Amino acid sequence: MDRGRWRHPGDAILTKVIPWFEDPLSFVCSPEQMTFASQTMDLLADDPHSTYFSVVRGSRAAVPLELPWLDAEQAVLIAVTRNPGDDGALALDYRSDPSDPRVVGSDFWADPSMCRWRVVAPTFSGVVADLGL
Repeated sequence: MDRGRWRHPGDAILTKVIPWFEDPLSFVCSPEQMTFASQTMDLLADDPHSTYFSVVRGSRAAVPLELPWLDAEQAVLIAVTRNPGDDGALALDYRSDPSDPRVVGSDFWADPSMCRWRVVAPTFSGVVADLGL
């Protein structure tokens, strides 16, 4: 980020790297914006009636959380859908590796009854390379 390398690579490249993600994305370009965007996960995780988005707090779960659930305490949003109301996102999922986390995306298309988080890339460094950043 400090070097300006975390930037949107263009919709065509994103579609090539994440072909199943149907909505256009905007990258979250500062730590402050990431913190702000990630607050949405906290709201969803703290709402006991909100299971549609598959976001919970791992510290409150009876069993270890795995995908398709996202642990709000171990994730940071790095991209959000460009169009308000689309509600999609990409996140760093630190459950896999604290130094090179996997990148996951919200999938609303495979099952319209529930968002399912799925792997975009097994590592952040991998997705950066795939996107040409």
